Amino acid sequence: MKLLKHAWFLTALAPLVALPSLVTAQNLDSAELLKPPADSWPGYHGDYSGRRHSSLTQITPQNVKNLTLAWAFQTDQTMEIKSSPLLVDGILYFTVPDNIWAVDARSGNEVWHFSHPTKQGLHIGHRGVAMYKGWLYFVTPDDHLISLNAKDGTVRWDVEIADVKKGYWTTLAPLVVGNHVIVGVSGDFDNLAGYLRAIDPETGAEQWQWNSTPPAGAPNSTTGGMTWMTGTYDPSLNLIYWGTGNPTPVLNGSSRPGDNLYTCSIVAINPDTGKLAWGFSISPHDTHDWDAVETPVLVDGMFHGKPRKMLMQSSRNGYFFVLDRTNGESLLTVPYGPTNWTLGIDKQGHPIPNPAKEPAPDGRLIAPDEGGMTNYRSPSFDPKTGLFIVDAHPSWSIYFAKPADGNYGWAGADYGLWGKGVIKAIDYQTGKIRWSHDVGEGGSGAGVLTTDSGLTFTGDAYGNVLALETSNGKTLWHAGTGASMQSSPITYELDGRQYMVTSSGGVLFAWALPQGADESSH
Repeated sequence: MKLLKHAWFLTALAPLVALPSLVTAQNLDSAELLKPPADSWPGYHGDYSGRRHSSLTQITPQNVKNLTLAWAFQTDQTMEIKSSPLLVDGILYFTVPDNIWAVDARSGNEVWHFSHPTKQGLHIGHRGVAMYKGWLYFVTPDDHLISLNAKDGTVRWDVEIADVKKGYWTTLAPLVVGNHVIVGVSGDFDNLAGYLRAIDPETGAEQWQWNSTPPAGAPNSTTGGMTWMTGTYDPSLNLIYWGTGNPTPVLNGSSRPGDNLYTCSIVAINPDTGKLAWGFSISPHDTHDWDAVETPVLVDGMFHGKPRKMLMQSSRNGYFFVLDRTNGESLLTVPYGPTNWTLGIDKQGHPIPNPAKEPAPDGRLIAPDEGGMTNYRSPSFDPKTGLFIVDAHPSWSIYFAKPADGNYGWAGADYGLWGKGVIKAIDYQTGKIRWSHDVGEGGSGAGVLTTDSGLTFTGDAYGNVLALETSNGKTLWHAGTGASMQSSPITYELDGRQYMVTSSGGVLFAWALPQGADESSH
Protein backbone atom coordinates (compact mmCIF):
# COMPACT_ATOMS: atom_id res chain seq x y z
CA MET A 1 0.00 0.00 0.00
CA LYS A 2 1.17 3.51 -0.72
CA LEU A 3 1.58 5.13 2.68
CA LEU A 4 -0.01 8.50 3.22
CA LYS A 5 2.32 11.39 3.79
CA HIS A 6 0.29 13.10 6.50
CA ALA A 7 1.05 12.13 10.10
CA TRP A 8 -2.58 12.31 11.18
CA PHE A 9 -3.29 9.11 9.26
CA LEU A 10 -0.51 7.00 10.75
CA THR A 11 -2.42 5.83 13.82
CA ALA A 12 -5.29 4.60 11.70
CA LEU A 13 -3.02 2.85 9.25
CA ALA A 14 -0.52 1.28 11.65
CA PRO A 15 -2.57 -1.80 12.65
CA LEU A 16 -3.60 -2.64 9.11
CA VAL A 17 -2.18 -5.78 7.60
CA ALA A 18 -2.42 -5.95 3.83
CA LEU A 19 -4.00 -9.11 2.55
CA PRO A 20 -2.47 -10.77 -0.49
CA SER A 21 -3.87 -9.42 -3.72
CA LEU A 22 -6.45 -11.80 -5.10
CA VAL A 23 -6.09 -10.93 -8.77
CA THR A 24 -8.20 -13.16 -10.97
CA ALA A 25 -8.94 -13.02 -14.65
CA GLN A 26 -11.04 -9.85 -14.64
CA ASN A 27 -14.19 -10.32 -16.69
CA LEU A 28 -17.55 -8.57 -16.79
CA ASP A 29 -20.47 -9.91 -18.80
CA SER A 30 -23.86 -8.44 -19.70
CA ALA A 31 -25.66 -10.45 -17.00
CA GLU A 32 -23.57 -8.83 -14.25
CA LEU A 33 -24.22 -5.38 -15.70
CA LEU A 34 -27.96 -6.10 -15.70
CA LYS A 35 -28.02 -7.41 -12.12
CA PRO A 36 -24.82 -6.65 -10.20
CA PRO A 37 -24.04 -9.01 -7.29
CA ALA A 38 -23.06 -7.75 -3.84
CA ASP A 39 -19.35 -8.18 -4.56
CA SER A 40 -19.30 -5.79 -7.52
CA TRP A 41 -19.95 -2.20 -8.57
CA PRO A 42 -19.64 -2.67 -12.34
CA GLY A 43 -20.80 0.73 -13.65
CA TYR A 44 -20.61 4.39 -12.79
CA HIS A 45 -23.95 4.33 -10.92
CA GLY A 46 -23.55 0.78 -9.61
CA ASP A 47 -26.35 -0.50 -11.81
CA TYR A 48 -28.20 0.80 -14.86
CA SER A 49 -30.93 2.56 -12.86
CA GLY A 50 -28.81 5.43 -11.53
CA ARG A 51 -30.39 5.04 -8.07
CA ARG A 52 -27.01 4.61 -6.32
CA HIS A 53 -28.72 2.41 -3.78
CA SER A 54 -27.35 -0.82 -2.33
CA SER A 55 -29.14 -3.84 -0.86
CA LEU A 56 -26.27 -4.40 1.61
CA THR A 57 -27.23 -4.33 5.29
CA GLN A 58 -24.17 -5.29 7.35
CA ILE A 59 -23.50 -1.64 8.26
CA THR A 60 -26.61 -0.42 10.08
CA PRO A 61 -27.84 2.66 11.93
CA GLN A 62 -27.09 0.76 15.15
CA ASN A 63 -23.45 -0.17 14.41
CA VAL A 64 -22.30 2.54 12.01
CA LYS A 65 -20.77 4.36 14.99
CA ASN A 66 -18.08 1.66 14.92
CA LEU A 67 -17.13 2.24 11.28
CA THR A 68 -13.36 2.52 10.90
CA LEU A 69 -10.73 2.95 8.24
CA ALA A 70 -9.95 -0.33 6.47
CA TRP A 71 -7.34 1.15 4.14
CA ALA A 72 -6.42 4.32 2.24
CA PHE A 73 -4.69 4.77 -1.10
CA GLN A 74 -2.71 7.90 -1.98
CA THR A 75 -2.53 8.76 -5.68
CA ASP A 76 0.31 11.30 -5.30
CA GLN A 77 -1.58 13.52 -7.75
CA THR A 78 -2.58 17.16 -7.42
CA MET A 79 -5.87 16.48 -9.23
CA GLU A 80 -8.83 15.57 -7.02
CA ILE A 81 -10.53 12.21 -7.42
CA LYS A 82 -13.92 12.86 -9.02
CA SER A 83 -14.40 9.37 -10.38
CA SER A 84 -16.75 6.69 -9.15
CA PRO A 85 -14.68 3.51 -8.76
CA LEU A 86 -15.64 0.30 -10.54
CA LEU A 87 -15.36 -3.00 -8.69
CA VAL A 88 -15.04 -6.25 -10.66
CA ASP A 89 -13.56 -9.53 -9.37
CA GLY A 90 -12.11 -7.91 -6.25
CA ILE A 91 -10.32 -5.09 -8.07
CA LEU A 92 -11.25 -1.40 -7.88
CA TYR A 93 -10.58 0.80 -10.92
CA PHE A 94 -10.60 4.57 -10.51
CA THR A 95 -9.20 7.62 -12.29
CA VAL A 96 -8.04 11.19 -12.39
CA PRO A 97 -7.28 12.87 -15.74
CA ASP A 98 -4.61 10.91 -17.67
CA ASN A 99 -4.42 8.16 -15.01
CA ILE A 100 -6.07 4.85 -14.08
CA TRP A 101 -5.34 2.76 -10.99
CA ALA A 102 -6.25 -0.86 -10.34
CA VAL A 103 -6.29 -1.48 -6.59
CA ASP A 104 -7.03 -4.58 -4.52
CA ALA A 105 -10.44 -3.87 -2.98
CA ARG A 106 -9.63 -5.80 0.21
CA SER A 107 -6.25 -4.25 1.07
CA GLY A 108 -5.76 -1.10 -1.00
CA ASN A 109 -2.61 -2.51 -2.60
CA GLU A 110 -1.87 -1.22 -6.09
CA VAL A 111 -2.16 -3.85 -8.81
CA TRP A 112 -1.22 -1.58 -11.72
CA HIS A 113 -1.17 2.09 -12.72
CA PHE A 114 -1.72 3.44 -16.24
CA SER A 115 -0.43 6.94 -17.03
CA HIS A 116 -1.16 8.65 -20.33
CA PRO A 117 -0.04 12.32 -20.09
CA THR A 118 -1.88 14.71 -22.40
CA LYS A 119 -1.26 18.40 -22.92
CA GLN A 120 -4.40 19.31 -24.87
CA GLY A 121 -7.97 19.44 -23.63
CA LEU A 122 -9.36 20.69 -20.32
CA HIS A 123 -8.10 18.74 -17.31
CA ILE A 124 -11.11 19.67 -15.18
CA GLY A 125 -11.74 16.23 -13.71
CA HIS A 126 -12.47 12.63 -14.65
CA ARG A 127 -15.52 10.46 -13.86
CA GLY A 128 -14.08 6.96 -14.25
CA VAL A 129 -13.89 3.98 -16.58
CA ALA A 130 -16.36 1.48 -18.00
CA MET A 131 -15.76 -2.25 -18.39
CA TYR A 132 -16.95 -5.03 -20.69
CA LYS A 133 -15.62 -8.58 -20.67
CA GLY A 134 -11.91 -8.24 -19.85
CA TRP A 135 -11.50 -4.67 -21.13
CA LEU A 136 -11.64 -1.18 -19.67
CA TYR A 137 -12.75 1.93 -21.57
CA PHE A 138 -11.20 5.28 -20.67
CA VAL A 139 -11.63 8.75 -22.21
CA THR A 140 -8.88 11.36 -22.22
CA PRO A 141 -8.92 15.16 -22.01
CA ASP A 142 -7.77 15.31 -25.65
CA ASP A 143 -10.82 13.32 -26.83
CA HIS A 144 -9.55 9.78 -27.22
CA LEU A 145 -11.23 6.56 -26.10
CA ILE A 146 -8.69 3.95 -25.02
CA SER A 147 -9.39 0.26 -24.49
CA LEU A 148 -7.11 -1.46 -21.98
CA ASN A 149 -6.64 -4.96 -20.63
CA ALA A 150 -8.22 -4.94 -17.16
CA LYS A 151 -5.67 -7.46 -15.89
CA ASP A 152 -2.52 -5.40 -16.50
CA GLY A 153 -3.48 -2.01 -18.03
CA THR A 154 -1.93 -2.65 -21.44
CA VAL A 155 -3.53 -0.78 -24.34
CA ARG A 156 -5.53 -2.70 -26.94
CA TRP A 157 -6.68 0.21 -29.12
CA ASP A 158 -6.96 4.01 -29.07
CA VAL A 159 -9.49 5.98 -31.17
CA GLU A 160 -10.38 9.65 -31.49
CA ILE A 161 -13.97 10.48 -30.50
CA ALA A 162 -13.89 14.29 -30.90
CA ASP A 163 -11.58 17.02 -32.23
CA VAL A 164 -9.68 18.72 -29.41
CA LYS A 165 -8.53 21.43 -31.82
CA LYS A 166 -12.14 22.59 -32.21
CA GLY A 167 -12.52 22.96 -28.44
CA TYR A 168 -13.92 19.60 -27.32
CA TRP A 169 -12.68 17.65 -24.30
CA THR A 170 -13.91 14.47 -22.58
CA THR A 171 -14.24 13.50 -18.92
CA LEU A 172 -17.12 11.05 -18.51
CA ALA A 173 -17.25 7.39 -17.57
CA PRO A 174 -18.60 5.60 -20.66
CA LEU A 175 -21.78 3.53 -20.47
CA VAL A 176 -21.68 -0.05 -21.77
CA VAL A 177 -24.99 -1.40 -23.09
CA GLY A 178 -24.90 -4.70 -24.97
CA ASN A 179 -22.14 -4.46 -27.55
CA HIS A 180 -22.03 -0.64 -27.41
CA VAL A 181 -19.65 1.64 -25.53
CA ILE A 182 -21.50 4.95 -25.35
CA VAL A 183 -19.53 8.16 -24.88
CA GLY A 184 -20.35 11.85 -24.68
CA VAL A 185 -18.41 15.09 -25.07
CA SER A 186 -17.74 18.45 -23.40
CA GLY A 187 -16.98 21.86 -24.87
CA ASP A 188 -18.63 25.01 -23.46
CA PHE A 189 -16.10 27.61 -24.56
CA ASP A 190 -16.89 27.42 -28.27
CA ASN A 191 -20.05 27.18 -30.36
CA LEU A 192 -19.94 23.43 -30.86
CA ALA A 193 -22.58 20.74 -31.33
CA GLY A 194 -22.97 18.15 -28.59
CA TYR A 195 -23.43 14.47 -29.38
CA LEU A 196 -23.48 10.89 -28.15
CA ARG A 197 -21.49 8.24 -29.99
CA ALA A 198 -21.62 4.45 -29.77
CA ILE A 199 -18.34 2.59 -30.23
CA ASP A 200 -17.78 -1.10 -30.97
CA PRO A 201 -16.15 -2.52 -27.80
CA GLU A 202 -13.97 -4.95 -29.76
CA THR A 203 -12.65 -2.73 -32.57
CA GLY A 204 -13.20 0.90 -31.55
CA ALA A 205 -15.22 1.53 -34.72
CA GLU A 206 -18.07 4.05 -34.63
CA GLN A 207 -21.52 2.44 -34.65
CA TRP A 208 -23.77 5.51 -34.59
CA GLN A 209 -23.86 9.16 -33.53
CA TRP A 210 -26.78 11.19 -32.22
CA ASN A 211 -26.41 14.98 -32.38
CA SER A 212 -28.11 17.07 -29.70
CA THR A 213 -27.83 20.24 -31.82
CA PRO A 214 -27.06 21.06 -35.46
CA PRO A 215 -23.55 21.99 -36.57
CA ALA A 216 -22.37 25.54 -35.92
CA GLY A 217 -23.66 27.94 -38.56
CA ALA A 218 -26.98 26.22 -39.17
CA PRO A 219 -29.65 28.93 -39.60
CA ASN A 220 -32.07 29.71 -36.76
CA SER A 221 -30.53 27.15 -34.44
CA THR A 222 -28.34 26.80 -31.39
CA THR A 223 -25.17 24.89 -30.64
CA GLY A 224 -24.23 23.21 -27.37
CA GLY A 225 -26.04 20.37 -25.63
CA MET A 226 -22.91 18.62 -24.38
CA THR A 227 -23.24 15.11 -22.95
CA TRP A 228 -20.60 15.02 -20.23
CA MET A 229 -22.22 12.86 -17.54
CA THR A 230 -23.03 9.15 -17.69
CA GLY A 231 -26.60 8.19 -18.56
CA THR A 232 -28.82 5.31 -17.44
CA TYR A 233 -30.53 2.39 -19.19
CA ASP A 234 -33.84 0.52 -19.07
CA PRO A 235 -33.36 -2.98 -20.56
CA SER A 236 -37.11 -3.64 -20.67
CA LEU A 237 -37.68 -0.64 -22.95
CA ASN A 238 -34.20 -0.86 -24.52
CA LEU A 239 -33.71 2.87 -24.07
CA ILE A 240 -30.81 4.85 -22.67
CA TYR A 241 -31.55 8.12 -20.88
CA TRP A 242 -29.13 11.02 -21.05
CA GLY A 243 -29.05 14.60 -19.88
CA THR A 244 -27.71 17.29 -22.20
CA GLY A 245 -25.88 20.50 -21.43
CA ASN A 246 -26.52 24.19 -21.96
CA PRO A 247 -26.81 25.95 -25.34
CA THR A 248 -24.10 28.21 -26.72
CA PRO A 249 -23.42 31.06 -26.67
CA VAL A 250 -23.96 30.38 -22.98
CA LEU A 251 -25.24 33.62 -21.42
CA ASN A 252 -26.42 35.44 -24.57
CA GLY A 253 -29.64 33.95 -25.94
CA SER A 254 -30.42 36.64 -28.51
CA SER A 255 -28.88 34.71 -31.40
CA ARG A 256 -30.78 31.49 -30.57
CA PRO A 257 -34.47 32.36 -29.97
CA GLY A 258 -36.94 29.70 -28.93
CA ASP A 259 -36.57 26.47 -26.97
CA ASN A 260 -33.07 25.49 -28.22
CA LEU A 261 -33.71 21.74 -28.54
CA TYR A 262 -32.08 19.43 -27.54
CA THR A 263 -30.03 21.44 -25.06
CA CYS A 264 -30.78 21.29 -21.31
CA SER A 265 -32.94 18.26 -22.02
CA ILE A 266 -33.43 14.64 -21.03
CA VAL A 267 -33.43 12.38 -24.08
CA ALA A 268 -34.38 8.72 -24.56
CA ILE A 269 -32.39 6.94 -27.28
CA ASN A 270 -32.35 3.43 -28.70
CA PRO A 271 -28.84 2.11 -27.93
CA ASP A 272 -28.79 -0.16 -30.99
CA THR A 273 -29.68 2.51 -33.57
CA GLY A 274 -29.03 5.90 -31.98
CA LYS A 275 -32.58 6.98 -32.83
CA LEU A 276 -34.34 9.44 -30.53
CA ALA A 277 -37.47 8.02 -28.87
CA TRP A 278 -38.42 11.22 -27.04
CA GLY A 279 -36.93 14.35 -25.50
CA PHE A 280 -38.04 16.61 -22.65
CA SER A 281 -36.78 20.17 -22.25
CA ILE A 282 -35.69 20.85 -18.66
CA SER A 283 -34.63 24.49 -19.23
CA PRO A 284 -36.11 25.89 -22.44
CA HIS A 285 -33.88 28.68 -23.73
CA ASP A 286 -31.32 28.49 -20.92
CA THR A 287 -29.19 31.61 -20.37
CA HIS A 288 -27.60 30.64 -17.01
CA ASP A 289 -25.36 27.62 -17.80
CA TRP A 290 -27.70 25.15 -16.14
CA ASP A 291 -26.85 21.85 -17.82
CA ALA A 292 -29.46 19.11 -17.45
CA VAL A 293 -26.80 16.39 -17.36
CA GLU A 294 -27.63 15.34 -13.78
CA THR A 295 -28.37 11.63 -13.30
CA PRO A 296 -31.68 10.47 -14.86
CA VAL A 297 -32.75 8.11 -12.05
CA LEU A 298 -35.03 5.22 -13.08
CA VAL A 299 -37.68 4.03 -10.61
CA ASP A 300 -40.59 1.62 -11.03
CA GLY A 301 -43.46 2.18 -8.62
CA MET A 302 -46.77 3.79 -7.85
CA PHE A 303 -47.33 7.43 -8.67
CA HIS A 304 -50.60 8.93 -7.44
CA GLY A 305 -52.16 5.48 -7.31
CA LYS A 306 -51.04 4.28 -10.74
CA PRO A 307 -48.05 2.01 -11.54
CA ARG A 308 -45.45 3.91 -13.53
CA LYS A 309 -42.03 3.46 -15.04
CA MET A 310 -40.58 6.77 -13.88
CA LEU A 311 -37.52 8.89 -14.50
CA MET A 312 -36.52 11.40 -11.83
CA GLN A 313 -34.01 14.21 -12.01
CA SER A 314 -32.94 16.88 -9.54
CA SER A 315 -31.76 19.36 -12.12
CA ARG A 316 -29.20 22.11 -11.96
CA ASN A 317 -31.88 24.75 -12.69
CA GLY A 318 -33.46 24.17 -9.25
CA TYR A 319 -36.40 21.99 -10.29
CA PHE A 320 -37.19 18.37 -9.48
CA PHE A 321 -38.77 16.44 -12.34
CA VAL A 322 -40.67 13.16 -12.48
CA LEU A 323 -41.37 11.84 -16.00
CA ASP A 324 -43.00 8.74 -17.41
CA ARG A 325 -39.92 7.25 -19.04
CA THR A 326 -41.92 5.27 -21.59
CA ASN A 327 -42.93 8.44 -23.42
CA GLY A 328 -41.47 11.52 -21.69
CA GLU A 329 -44.79 12.66 -20.20
CA SER A 330 -44.40 15.04 -17.26
CA LEU A 331 -45.76 13.79 -13.94
CA LEU A 332 -44.30 16.40 -11.58
CA THR A 333 -42.24 19.59 -11.83
CA VAL A 334 -41.49 21.45 -8.57
CA PRO A 335 -38.60 23.57 -7.22
CA TYR A 336 -36.48 21.99 -4.48
CA GLY A 337 -34.79 25.22 -3.43
CA PRO A 338 -34.90 28.97 -4.11
CA THR A 339 -35.51 29.77 -7.78
CA ASN A 340 -36.53 33.15 -9.26
CA TRP A 341 -36.01 32.79 -13.02
CA THR A 342 -39.39 31.47 -14.21
CA LEU A 343 -42.90 32.70 -14.83
CA GLY A 344 -44.31 29.35 -13.79
CA ILE A 345 -44.72 25.86 -15.27
CA ASP A 346 -46.51 25.16 -18.56
CA LYS A 347 -49.09 22.40 -19.12
CA GLN A 348 -46.37 20.01 -20.31
CA GLY A 349 -44.30 20.45 -17.14
CA HIS A 350 -41.61 22.74 -18.59
CA PRO A 351 -40.45 25.79 -16.63
CA ILE A 352 -41.32 29.03 -18.44
CA PRO A 353 -38.24 31.30 -18.57
CA ASN A 354 -38.77 34.89 -17.46
CA PRO A 355 -37.15 37.23 -20.04
CA ALA A 356 -36.57 39.78 -17.27
CA LYS A 357 -34.16 37.33 -15.62
CA GLU A 358 -31.84 36.95 -18.60
CA PRO A 359 -28.34 38.36 -18.06
CA ALA A 360 -28.18 42.11 -18.70
CA PRO A 361 -25.41 44.76 -18.84
CA ASP A 362 -26.52 46.17 -15.46
CA GLY A 363 -26.76 42.70 -13.87
CA ARG A 364 -29.56 40.42 -12.73
CA LEU A 365 -29.90 38.75 -9.32
CA ILE A 366 -30.59 35.08 -9.97
CA ALA A 367 -31.23 31.95 -7.90
CA PRO A 368 -29.66 29.46 -8.12
CA ASP A 369 -26.12 30.48 -9.06
CA GLU A 370 -24.16 29.28 -12.11
CA GLY A 371 -23.13 26.08 -10.31
CA GLY A 372 -26.82 25.29 -9.96
CA MET A 373 -29.01 23.78 -7.28
CA THR A 374 -27.01 20.62 -7.84
CA ASN A 375 -24.43 19.51 -10.35
CA TYR A 376 -22.37 16.43 -11.21
CA ARG A 377 -22.66 14.89 -7.73
CA SER A 378 -24.90 11.84 -7.80
CA PRO A 379 -28.23 11.66 -5.96
CA SER A 380 -29.70 8.46 -4.55
CA PHE A 381 -33.19 6.99 -4.44
CA ASP A 382 -34.16 4.91 -1.41
CA PRO A 383 -37.03 2.56 -2.34
CA LYS A 384 -38.06 1.79 1.25
CA THR A 385 -38.81 5.41 2.15
CA GLY A 386 -39.58 6.72 -1.34
CA LEU A 387 -37.05 9.49 -0.78
CA PHE A 388 -34.95 11.02 -3.54
CA ILE A 389 -31.88 12.35 -1.71
CA VAL A 390 -29.63 14.98 -3.28
CA ASP A 391 -26.73 17.21 -2.28
CA ALA A 392 -28.38 20.56 -3.04
CA HIS A 393 -26.87 24.04 -3.18
CA PRO A 394 -29.25 26.92 -2.43
CA SER A 395 -27.44 29.94 -3.84
CA TRP A 396 -27.61 33.39 -5.44
CA SER A 397 -25.56 35.05 -8.16
CA ILE A 398 -25.43 38.17 -10.34
CA TYR A 399 -25.42 37.54 -14.10
CA PHE A 400 -24.18 40.05 -16.65
CA ALA A 401 -24.51 40.24 -20.41
CA LYS A 402 -21.51 41.75 -22.15
CA PRO A 403 -22.38 42.83 -25.70
CA ALA A 404 -18.67 43.22 -26.45
CA ASP A 405 -18.32 39.45 -26.03
CA GLY A 406 -20.60 38.88 -29.01
CA ASN A 407 -22.35 35.61 -29.76
CA TYR A 408 -19.58 33.14 -29.10
CA GLY A 409 -18.65 30.88 -26.22
CA TRP A 410 -19.47 32.22 -22.77
CA ALA A 411 -20.66 35.67 -23.93
CA GLY A 412 -21.13 37.21 -20.49
CA ALA A 413 -20.17 36.84 -16.85
CA ASP A 414 -21.58 35.70 -13.52
CA TYR A 415 -20.51 36.38 -9.94
CA GLY A 416 -21.55 34.10 -7.09
CA LEU A 417 -22.83 35.90 -3.98
CA TRP A 418 -23.73 33.19 -1.49
CA GLY A 419 -24.46 29.49 -1.30
CA LYS A 420 -24.48 26.56 1.06
CA GLY A 421 -24.74 22.80 0.86
CA VAL A 422 -27.88 21.04 2.06
CA ILE A 423 -28.70 17.34 1.79
CA LYS A 424 -32.39 17.28 0.86
CA ALA A 425 -34.75 14.32 0.98
CA ILE A 426 -37.51 14.81 -1.59
CA ASP A 427 -40.81 12.92 -1.52
CA TYR A 428 -41.14 11.96 -5.19
CA GLN A 429 -44.94 11.80 -4.97
CA THR A 430 -45.28 15.48 -4.07
CA GLY A 431 -41.86 17.10 -4.41
CA LYS A 432 -42.03 18.21 -0.78
CA ILE A 433 -38.82 18.21 1.28
CA ARG A 434 -39.22 15.59 4.01
CA TRP A 435 -35.97 16.55 5.75
CA SER A 436 -32.86 18.60 5.12
CA HIS A 437 -29.36 18.49 6.59
CA ASP A 438 -26.95 21.43 6.26
CA VAL A 439 -23.45 20.46 5.16
CA GLY A 440 -21.78 23.85 5.22
CA GLU A 441 -21.37 27.20 3.54
CA GLY A 442 -20.08 26.95 0.00
CA GLY A 443 -21.33 23.38 -0.23
CA SER A 444 -19.73 20.07 -0.96
CA GLY A 445 -18.94 18.10 -4.10
CA ALA A 446 -20.09 14.86 -2.50
CA GLY A 447 -22.70 12.61 -4.02
CA VAL A 448 -25.09 10.40 -2.07
CA LEU A 449 -25.35 6.64 -1.47
CA THR A 450 -28.21 4.88 0.35
CA THR A 451 -28.44 1.30 1.62
CA ASP A 452 -31.25 -1.08 2.54
CA SER A 453 -30.26 -0.87 6.20
CA GLY A 454 -31.48 2.74 6.34
CA LEU A 455 -28.20 4.63 5.92
CA THR A 456 -27.30 7.58 3.72
CA PHE A 457 -23.61 8.25 3.06
CA THR A 458 -22.30 11.61 1.79
CA GLY A 459 -19.83 14.37 2.70
CA ASP A 460 -19.83 17.96 3.98
CA ALA A 461 -18.03 21.18 3.13
CA TYR A 462 -15.39 20.62 5.81
CA GLY A 463 -13.87 17.35 4.64
CA ASN A 464 -16.04 15.01 6.73
CA VAL A 465 -17.56 11.77 5.49
CA LEU A 466 -21.08 11.47 6.91
CA ALA A 467 -23.48 8.64 7.68
CA LEU A 468 -27.06 9.90 8.11
CA GLU A 469 -30.23 8.07 9.03
CA THR A 470 -32.22 7.87 5.81
CA SER A 471 -35.59 8.29 7.49
CA ASN A 472 -34.83 11.62 9.16
CA GLY A 473 -31.36 12.95 8.15
CA LYS A 474 -29.87 12.62 11.63
CA THR A 475 -26.05 12.33 11.80
CA LEU A 476 -25.01 8.90 13.05
CA TRP A 477 -21.27 8.94 12.25
CA HIS A 478 -18.64 11.16 10.71
CA ALA A 479 -14.91 11.04 10.00
CA GLY A 480 -12.54 13.80 8.95
CA THR A 481 -10.44 13.24 5.84
CA GLY A 482 -8.57 16.52 5.42
CA ALA A 483 -10.17 17.57 2.13
CA SER A 484 -13.66 17.87 0.68
CA MET A 485 -15.20 15.01 -1.25
CA GLN A 486 -15.72 15.54 -4.99
CA SER A 487 -17.05 12.09 -5.81
CA SER A 488 -19.96 9.81 -4.94
CA PRO A 489 -19.66 6.94 -2.43
CA ILE A 490 -19.94 3.28 -3.41
CA THR A 491 -20.30 0.10 -1.36
CA TYR A 492 -19.60 -3.60 -1.82
CA GLU A 493 -19.17 -6.82 0.16
CA LEU A 494 -16.16 -9.15 -0.07
CA ASP A 495 -15.52 -12.23 2.11
CA GLY A 496 -18.53 -11.35 4.23
CA ARG A 497 -17.31 -7.82 5.00
CA GLN A 498 -19.08 -4.69 3.73
CA TYR A 499 -16.90 -1.77 2.60
CA MET A 500 -17.93 1.80 1.87
CA VAL A 501 -15.53 3.73 -0.37
CA THR A 502 -15.13 7.50 -0.57
CA SER A 503 -12.46 9.89 -1.79
CA SER A 504 -11.12 13.23 -0.63
CA GLY A 505 -8.48 15.20 -2.52
CA GLY A 506 -6.19 12.61 -4.10
CA VAL A 507 -6.88 9.86 -1.55
CA LEU A 508 -9.25 6.90 -1.83
CA PHE A 509 -10.65 5.66 1.51
CA ALA A 510 -12.27 2.32 2.33
CA TRP A 511 -14.37 2.15 5.50
CA ALA A 512 -15.67 -0.98 7.25
CA LEU A 513 -16.68 -2.36 10.63
CA PRO A 514 -13.78 -3.79 12.68
CA GLN A 515 -12.81 -7.28 11.59
CA GLY A 516 -13.94 -10.03 13.93
CA ALA A 517 -16.66 -7.90 15.50
CA ASP A 518 -20.17 -9.30 15.81
CA GLU A 519 -21.81 -6.67 13.65
CA SER A 520 -25.30 -7.59 14.74
CA SER A 521 -24.58 -6.84 18.39
CA HIS A 522 -23.48 -3.23 17.98
